[in-house]
This record gives sequence, structure tokens and C-alpha cells, in this order.
Amino acid sequence: MLLAAVTVEAQTLRVAKLKYDGGGDWYANKTALPNLISYCNEHLKTDIASEEEIVEVGSPDLFLFPYVYMTGHGNVVFSSQQAENLRNYLTSGGFLHIDDNYGLDPYIRLEMSKVFPNLNFVELPFDHPIYHQKYDFPEGLPKIHEHDGKPAQGFGLFYEGRLVCFYSYESDLGNGWEDQVIYNDPQEVRLKALKMGANIISYVFTTEN
Repeated sequence: MLLAAVTVEAQTLRVAKLKYDGGGDWYANKTALPNLISYCNEHLKTDIASEEEIVEVGSPDLFLFPYVYMTGHGNVVFSSQQAENLRNYLTSGGFLHIDDNYGLDPYIRLEMSKVFPNLNFVELPFDHPIYHQKYDFPEGLPKIHEHDGKPAQGFGLFYEGRLVCFYSYESDLGNGWEDQVIYNDPQEVRLKALKMGANIISYVFTTEN
């Protein structure tokens, strides 16, 4: 069973990207997670293993990673076994960060309803601790890429009072974490994305939630 929180300096931590079925590009943003890990290790003094690890949603290895990152643009399908495995992971102390890379929303909401049939995503208020860890985001999730021009929103799934899944929507944090040459984002935009990502990591590994 996973621990709900650990001290960031206590041990080498492991994070992973989630591989899922359905044909969506789960592998998108190849440089994003390594860059976020590097940023956190430098600025939060974490000790996160530097390589990007991949874990399948139905695998028992899911339980090795306190933080799992999921992204993509398209279709997502969870089998009943995969949904049960993900539910057991999340209710045992794991944390899933879903980062919409534009186009993920209609699929992920349906599939997460398989994981938690009785839970719904709720928008997190701007005073939620995830926005106020090392870095302060008084207006909530930062807008990194425009797409439809809608405001960025942060949603959560809460199980027995604990935030088990954070869903960054219309923000595209992962694009901001990517190598600068890929999207040519201004440095201040990339820093917003990295700082928000660091807040999520800090929340997962240091907060009793």
C-alpha cells in the first residue's frame, strides 16, 4: 500500500507517465516530465529519479509510483480491470495528475466515471493548497496554451476527503514543461508551467491531504 505523504528529502522518489488503451497519444510531451523532474530536484530539493518511467494503467507496478502523470489529445479506454486497478491505486494513497493536451476532456471524464462511479470532478477553489505550495497562484491554474481561448481550470476528484486526482484543463501544463525549442514559448510562460508543476509535486509528496 502506498503512503499518502512522504517527506521530500527522505528517499529517492519515482514518478511515471501513464500508458493507456484507446489509441490516444499517451506518449505525448516526451520532454515534459524529465524537465519537470529536473526543475523540482533543483528548486524543491527533491530527489526524484531522473528517467521518465512508463507504467500501464492495469499493471501492479502502478503502486510503485506515488505520482502518475497522464496526458494526450484523444481517445482513452479503461477496461474494467484497468479501472479497478486505478481505483485501488488511488484509494491506497496514489495520486493521478491528468493534463489535458487539448482534446482529452470528453474521453477522460467518461473513463474516470468507470474508476469512481459515485464521484464527480469538482473545480478547485483558488485558495486550495495545491495553488499555494512553494509558488503562489492566487488566480488558480495558469494558462499556458490558448487553444479555444477558454480559461484554465483545475478540477479534482476527492475520495474520503483526500484529493486523489488533479485534472488540469485548458491549461496544457505539459507543453510548458517541454524543451523550449519545441513550442518556442516565452521563458516566463514556461516558468509558470514549471512552477505550477512543482506545486503539484510538492502537494503530493509533502501534504497530508
